[in-house]
Amino acid sequence: MKHFNAFGLGAVAALGMTALSMLPASAAWEPTKPVEFIVPAGTGGGADQMARTLQGIIAKHSLMSTQLVVINKSGGAGGEGFLDVKNAKGNPHKIVITLSNLFTTPLATGIPFNWKDMTPVAMLALDEFVLWVNASEPYKTAGDYVAAIKAAPDGTFKMGGTGSKSEDQIITVAFEKAVGKKMTYIPYKGGGEVAVQLVGGHINSSVNNPIEAVSQWRGDKVRPLCVFDSKTLPYTDKILGDLSWSSVPTCVSSGVDVEYLMLRGIFMPPGVTDEQVAYFVDLFKKVRETPEWKQLMKDGAFNQTFMAGAEFKTWLEGAEATHKGLMQEAGFIAGN
Repeated sequence: MKHFNAFGLGAVAALGMTALSMLPASAAWEPTKPVEFIVPAGTGGGADQMARTLQGIIAKHSLMSTQLVVINKSGGAGGEGFLDVKNAKGNPHKIVITLSNLFTTPLATGIPFNWKDMTPVAMLALDEFVLWVNASEPYKTAGDYVAAIKAAPDGTFKMGGTGSKSEDQIITVAFEKAVGKKMTYIPYKGGGEVAVQLVGGHINSSVNNPIEAVSQWRGDKVRPLCVFDSKTLPYTDKILGDLSWSSVPTCVSSGVDVEYLMLRGIFMPPGVTDEQVAYFVDLFKKVRETPEWKQLMKDGAFNQTFMAGAEFKTWLEGAEATHKGLMQEAGFIAGN
């Protein structure tokens, strides 16, 4: 009887191995229907522009067998988009592009969400922030602008930004502290709208990302005064006359001691498999090799750091702690 059992198990195992060997080698997971690409911000801003560029690159180069469909969910400072992804447990046909509101929105609003409620996929890049003024204004340097702010009563100068108690307002508060004067912060739905308001003269300045204002700079409608990074940008392609991103001094070198970089990352819902995550890591690695992506990096003057896996999670933990400190200092944490 024992001999029969042993034979039976061996036969089953052999049949199983035969069946496995007949499976196609390329049975790795891939999407079987269109993938929703959630943007937790308004249209025209940096996150929206990046998402739509990614959508176009993936379609043009046939990098996915299905479509990527961009959906903006900007309600509640992006909370609407994050909760949508959090609640889509185990759904691999949904991804989200994140910006710093990944950290700031839960802290500012108290919504039941943390980045750990989603599955980190990859850091695509880090985005810069630039101090912009209308090109018709007399300020040629950050020092000129700061002198004007200091000479006027508190609240005279208006800074426009995307959302309340998020990265643009955090930078504005840090800028106010560095300058020693209060400004009037005016929130808008996205960076595209902020750029329009600055061109129209409805605000005095903004801290838009490069990609959000490069077309207006090219058209000589706005002027970059300084970049909130520790070093000047490496991009030397001419944008306006002889000026390039590398022509823009750092804010620190201009006497404004403020630095800030923002995540452009991809996350999936909770409960997806390692194989499903690996598919999207590989997809975005392919995207990074395309000429269109390289052009976007130049146009938007991005810091091109890429991370995935444990390295990315460690970075996220550090960035969360940094934002909590900044938000506490600014008095932006809900319930405080």
